[in-house]
Amino acid sequence: MTSSDFPDIAAVLFDAYGTLFDVHSAVAHEAGALGDQADPVSQLWRRKQLEYTWLRSLMRAHADFHQVTADALDHALAAHGIDDRELRERLLELYLTLNAYPEVPDTLDRIRAKGIGTAILSNGEPRMLTAATDSANLRARLDDVISVEPVGIYKPDPRVYELGAERMGVSAGRIAFVSANAWDACGAAHFGFQVIWLNRFGATPEQLPGTPKATATTLDDVADLLGC
Repeated sequence: MTSSDFPDIAAVLFDAYGTLFDVHSAVAHEAGALGDQADPVSQLWRRKQLEYTWLRSLMRAHADFHQVTADALDHALAAHGIDDRELRERLLELYLTLNAYPEVPDTLDRIRAKGIGTAILSNGEPRMLTAATDSANLRARLDDVISVEPVGIYKPDPRVYELGAERMGVSAGRIAFVSANAWDACGAAHFGFQVIWLNRFGATPEQLPGTPKATATTLDDVADLLGC
């Protein structure tokens, strides 16, 4: 697949967590305190974080992503028999400044150099997204940082993707959407975006409505696919 497969792209929307930011970097900073429980805690934290967004959406019981993240961490720590309030607070603080993947700044610069708009469309609440983008020095590389909070529901609800198109002022068919989360990639493709699934770790595709147009393994590949 080449850039000719993505004609007339006016904007690129990026998922944040897992796509631009390493969701496991918070626990990595506290690996000494967690020992051999670090990876299991981090994996369960992430899994419950996602599950709670879907379940709260179905329950019509929205809470912002910071609350969801805290609830998921509490579950992960309890499941591993860890009762350490100071560690919990450090992990939540670290989640505000997750490490960006190393190729992120260059990818954004390459896309913007082609005159294509760039933005984040994320489950994250505004304070979290501001902290993360500022910490990684990405804010000037983005035209917008879009949170789900105005619609009060999480991806893959189509209202979230519609919000992204509205904020960018671009029709869905002229937006490339990039996510490392396969379920998010499917949801965005089902909505009508031209989707690149960023399959960093060789995951198995999901059996869901919506098929990504292309698959990449790094953000460098995404820029190549877009002809940037």
